[in-house]
Amino acid sequence: MSKNNKFSETSASRYSLALYELAEESKIITDVEKQVFLLNEIISSSLEFKSLLKNPTSSQQDQINVLSKISDHYGFNILLKNFLCFLVEKKRLFFLTNILKNFVDICSKKRGEIKAKLIAAKQLDKNQVDKIKEELSKDFSNKIKLDYEYDPTLIGGLIIQVGSVMIDTSIKGKLKDLEIKMIGA
Repeated sequence: MSKNNKFSETSASRYSLALYELAEESKIITDVEKQVFLLNEIISSSLEFKSLLKNPTSSQQDQINVLSKISDHYGFNILLKNFLCFLVEKKRLFFLTNILKNFVDICSKKRGEIKAKLIAAKQLDKNQVDKIKEELSKDFSNKIKLDYEYDPTLIGGLIIQVGSVMIDTSIKGKLKDLEIKMIGA
């Protein structure tokens, strides 16, 4: 990991923790977390907004104006709105996606959730994902925060990762294992 990348991860986690502590102090963690999810969706769905965040030539005033309009339009809490403006003033807005991701992770950990990832070869509906989540919660005796991803390149099956435990029932994974065995023979 490069020195700059490590610095950016450390900075992002500090800002995330600061946002969490401010929200906790104000007893609005749930509201801020919902708004952070919404802001993440806005960032991922808008190339122009993503460009505004990452472009070093964007003026601070333009960034503050856009963030204020988005905050007002979606009814963001004043704490989150001020936090976003603070990031602009400190020239840290380009960390925003990492900060938001870390904030969600902190909220999840504080609730005692274990992070898990599910990758499926076919599209799963919400009920199927919820069933898998329930089973994992039972197996690991803990709340599970499940990130679901559809990946048709798996050909068939699932990959589930909970912490350091990985279960790969995908055809792609089995073919890879077979390839390794054939090369080693």
